[in-house]
Amino acid sequence: MADKKYEMDMCNGPILGKILIFTLPLIASGILQLLFNAADMVVAGRFAGSVALAAVGATSSLINLLINVFLGLSVGSNVVIAHFYGAKMDKEVSETVHTSVMLALIGGVFLCIVGLLAASPLLRLMGTPEEILPHSVAYMRIYFIGMPVMLLYNFGAAILRAVGDTRRPLYYLTFAGVINVILNVIFVVFFKMGVKGVAFATIISQAVSALLVLRVLAVSESVIKLELSKLSVNKDKLLRIAKIGLPAGFQGSLFSISNVLIQSSVNSFGAIAVAGNTAAMNLEGFVYNSMNAFHQTAISFTGQNMGARKHDRVKKILVSCLGCVLVTGIVMGLLSYVFGERLLSMYSKDAEVIDYGLKRMAVIMLTYYLCGIMDVMVGTLRGMGYSIMPMIVSLMGACVFRIIWIFTVFRLIHTPKCLYISYPISWGLTFSVHLICFIFVARRRLNDRA
Repeated sequence: MADKKYEMDMCNGPILGKILIFTLPLIASGILQLLFNAADMVVAGRFAGSVALAAVGATSSLINLLINVFLGLSVGSNVVIAHFYGAKMDKEVSETVHTSVMLALIGGVFLCIVGLLAASPLLRLMGTPEEILPHSVAYMRIYFIGMPVMLLYNFGAAILRAVGDTRRPLYYLTFAGVINVILNVIFVVFFKMGVKGVAFATIISQAVSALLVLRVLAVSESVIKLELSKLSVNKDKLLRIAKIGLPAGFQGSLFSISNVLIQSSVNSFGAIAVAGNTAAMNLEGFVYNSMNAFHQTAISFTGQNMGARKHDRVKKILVSCLGCVLVTGIVMGLLSYVFGERLLSMYSKDAEVIDYGLKRMAVIMLTYYLCGIMDVMVGTLRGMGYSIMPMIVSLMGACVFRIIWIFTVFRLIHTPKCLYISYPISWGLTFSVHLICFIFVARRRLNDRA
């Protein structure tokens, strides 16, 4: 079948080679998604001014807070489908696929309503500077109109990753990315639509990528084939997805709560600081998405091998992913910092904006590998079927720690550097506890060959 050339058997053969073949398209996909956002930021900052750049950036942590539960459910779909696919349980794979697509539709409509109603009060609650507040509200409301297609793409891509296909989502993101850049120029540069033009360009390009992924599922000849007549929510599959996905989503939301508080703290330094922080965060995204690809790889590879009961391969998968993410994080983080001033100047020519961006990059970029190895540990535990454990660890090691830091240390030393240093400390602590959890779980699960 034509689909087989895109799918991957993760349960046999060399591990490192297959990990790289699987991960490289994921890295490229993540970078392309960031290019969507980077195009938004660059066009906003260069053609609509620092206020527009800050307005778009001020919404990012809040948007993540609202959507992370549903993105976590897409992770649950990935794990459940990978388990069934590895165990060659075709009927269960099909039922999970259709349940996942229905979840995306329902979740997308729900988030659309929430975003439209809650944008203004939540942004005000975060202390968004008054000069950028109307622009941030407008951007966020338009962005959430496109939430159904955004979730459809993410769930569809999760389904494809579960069976080893990371290439076709890359092709479609490339096409959608070109459309996004073209529309940004048309809406912002020529039609002078400001942040509204940026938002419309984003949701139109997301709709294109979603439609292309859904088409792949609809014409597929394998077990992941999507049929409208079969769209329904299977209670058993929903519970399986929720068991993995809800803790993963809550974990993401907990990280976002701390990030919202950090964004609120950055807001206290004014609109210029917000703009510099926004540009630096966007550059960090390229490093993060490259590292996060190994987190997704760990989930899919571990999931398939647990389903096939190839327990002896799980530790090898973990070691390979940790080594790869460590190299990726160190090299990309160092290069980003070295060329930081040049990179930031693409977003804004304002010297103050660049200076604030460099303050963040000096702390984050040089320690970002800690975030990468932390995420790989989480991905491995989720792939093994554990999701509550990493959620609790992340709650304590990252969210609670950062909140305590903001209300204690940061109040005493009210500087951007003091605020940003909470990130690497929390990553290191959380990775250490996840590693202990894996050692404990491995003794029980991976020695069971029955």
